[in-house]
Amino acid sequence: MLEIHDDDAVTKAALRRIADDPETPESERAHAQSAVTEDTAEALAYLVDPFDLVSEVPGVELQQASWSSEQIDYDPDSPDWDLDDDDVEENDEDAREGGTG
Repeated sequence: MLEIHDDDAVTKAALRRIADDPETPESERAHAQSAVTEDTAEALAYLVDPFDLVSEVPGVELQQASWSSEQIDYDPDSPDWDLDDDDVEENDEDAREGGTG
């Protein structure tokens, strides 16, 4: 999970990256600029390379990466956000079913 506090800063950084990329054809540049201006997740996707995130992790070979986003109201005190409990339940179910989870 990632919380962004300054959407404009992320968008501006993505627009700079697009403008500074000499390999992006002009026809794609306009589309990219429009996409990052309309959606912060698209802007973030231009700034973070998923292959770079996992390239140094032993045993991991990234085949495909995609991004999605959703606006949410995050309340860290809410039991809905206790992700550890969900992981334990899923692992218990996998173990009962003979999975490796």
